[in-house]
Amino acid sequence: MISGGSITTELRVNDRIRVPEVRLVGPGGEQVGIVRIEDALRLAAEADLDLVEVAPTARPPVCRLMDYGKFKYETAQKERESRRNQTHTIIKEMKLRPKIDQHDYDTKKGHVVRFLKAGDKVKITIMFRGREQHRPELGYRLLQRLAGDVEELGFIESNARQDGRNMTMVLGPHKKKSEAQAEVKAEKVKSMGEKAAEKEADEAADKAHREAAKKVATPKKPRRRSENLDPDMEA
Repeated sequence: MISGGSITTELRVNDRIRVPEVRLVGPGGEQVGIVRIEDALRLAAEADLDLVEVAPTARPPVCRLMDYGKFKYETAQKERESRRNQTHTIIKEMKLRPKIDQHDYDTKKGHVVRFLKAGDKVKITIMFRGREQHRPELGYRLLQRLAGDVEELGFIESNARQDGRNMTMVLGPHKKKSEAQAEVKAEKVKSMGEKAAEKEADEAADKAHREAAKKVATPKKPRRRSENLDPDMEA
């Protein structure tokens, strides 16, 4: 019986490959053919490479000549990059009343716009109270109005559905999360560049203003020689 523990996916390399013969693949992907394990290990040593079992369930197992250390490093880099590029769609929620005033509606719509621009889904919930529950058309019209106002950014992913005192609808973004994040990042870079250029222009204008002020500054009057007030002294 095998005791509990983690299952390793480490490939068998060199002397850990315990089979009489293998189907050998060269470092460039060329097919060498079926060879004895001793010959495969010798070829690996001569090429200063590793013999790596890449298909252990094949008959015979498929092995390849490669730099295993480099292979593991590149594989780890690819996995890290893949995890970095993975994005998780988040469902935001926005709650409205069926008799919402225009100011509150504009504020709520602004939040929905921001969520959709960020690539997130938005669950819109209309909350009914008292007699409002008997007028579901108010909530339905409000949801349709909101969907129409943001149709350039999102679409109705889940149609309006009443659940007890609430009516819900889900809006999905037209752009993927990764695309939205890339656009936001590009917009930040652009904004930073514009601010830097504006600051540089202001500094240049300020410097030019100071230099111009120096040029038009009133020059100091030359000091006059004092008059000789002693009549006995020669002028």
